[in-house]
Amino acid sequence: MRAVSRLVSRVLGLRGATLRGLLLGGALLASTSLHAGPWESLFDGKTLTGWKQLGGVAPYAVVDGAIVGTTVSGTPNSFLATEKTYGDFIFECDMRQEGGGTNSGVQFRSQSLPDYQNGRVHGYQLEIDPTPRAWSGGIYDEGRRGWLYPGTLNPAARDLYQLERWNRLRIEAIGSSLRTWINGVPVSHVIDHLTPNGFLALQVHSVGNQPGQAGRRILWRNLRIQTTDLVPSPADAIFVRNLIPNTVSEVEKAQGWRLLWDGATGAGWRGVNQTTFPAGGWTIEKGELSISPPAKPEEKRAGGDIVTEELFGAFELALEFKLTPGANSGIKYFAVEKSPGGALGLEFQLLDDEKHPDAKMGAGGNRTLGSLYDLIPRSAMPGGLAIVPRVGEWQHARIVVYPDNRVEHWLNGIKVVEYVRGSPLYKALVARSKFEKNVDFGLAPQARLLLQDHGDRVSFRSIKVRTLQ
Repeated sequence: MRAVSRLVSRVLGLRGATLRGLLLGGALLASTSLHAGPWESLFDGKTLTGWKQLGGVAPYAVVDGAIVGTTVSGTPNSFLATEKTYGDFIFECDMRQEGGGTNSGVQFRSQSLPDYQNGRVHGYQLEIDPTPRAWSGGIYDEGRRGWLYPGTLNPAARDLYQLERWNRLRIEAIGSSLRTWINGVPVSHVIDHLTPNGFLALQVHSVGNQPGQAGRRILWRNLRIQTTDLVPSPADAIFVRNLIPNTVSEVEKAQGWRLLWDGATGAGWRGVNQTTFPAGGWTIEKGELSISPPAKPEEKRAGGDIVTEELFGAFELALEFKLTPGANSGIKYFAVEKSPGGALGLEFQLLDDEKHPDAKMGAGGNRTLGSLYDLIPRSAMPGGLAIVPRVGEWQHARIVVYPDNRVEHWLNGIKVVEYVRGSPLYKALVARSKFEKNVDFGLAPQARLLLQDHGDRVSFRSIKVRTLQ
């Protein structure tokens, strides 16, 4: 027990009562699982009965009671899939890599259909990533949407996966809740209902023709699954990525999240320096709040910026947005209304960097997508599907303002800006910006949140917020 305590404390940085509570939760999980439905073994330890190979031709074999997949050059991703499909389940297995790390994972609720990219395997994957990026345990949508839960959303879990050692993996897929663990510690939590059932599969990732990559082994053993009388693990505090538009799951509610836009009306919002929601210029259709630009550029905008009726101090805001080609907009916070002159505030820039000229203005890229507008440029982002910014598709924005005035901008699960509001550096940045003449710019203790109408069509949904203490 002391060894487990030291591991959890090191990984999560927890102490005292918080750590004891987590360990107690683990003990409760162990005890409740004894009363859940029976475990079914998915591997007899001797043969690959009940499994079939899909995709590439990397070999799978049974060696000393384990399924062993071996990387080979010149083949696409290979999968050893269960012949059965599963909807709601709890799955566990042990996994180990030998001869060097290689990308791998465990597919779940996955499919291979003749009419989808000629049978390409697609669906959810518990990622195994032994590179310095260390996103093991993240959830990736293989062959489809890309990263749903990159490892950056739970940095405390980066060191859980151990190369050249046996690691315990756990997946809970119950209803729309998809959760993963590595070595008993939670890593990812996604809420999604795109695929309700499918097979499980063990992945040997393509290595192309890279020198030294062929011949690496991935081993799996003790594969088992529960499908009846499921008892989900106790709730935890990690960030939840909810992909069902305009909803707040029960676990999010327990964390303090609530919708800031109801998905159907203008309730809780009004025009800047107005008492009501704009009568024109904004549309609400099919759960999307969209700027409706004028038909001709020379025409006056009918809507204008909108602000929350509520004031916010320390908070966390999350939403999805979709840009059209060449679009410009923004999410402002600590926005103070001026009359005349609209509202001034700190801005999470929303921009088509490729086609809008504002991306090349300012200083050092501080007007690009995700930047603190005209103050701090967005930091470099890693590659990856659903990570790299993309116009015309839904993207994820998140703003965190802590009680001590630390502020973070997140774009598609990556922290791209970090600063301290009111610090000497912050004041120096303001002094060299277009806001230099605005006294106490961005320093109000509480103010409104704002969605900017810059004359381009931009859509928003799943706008939610929680107060931070």
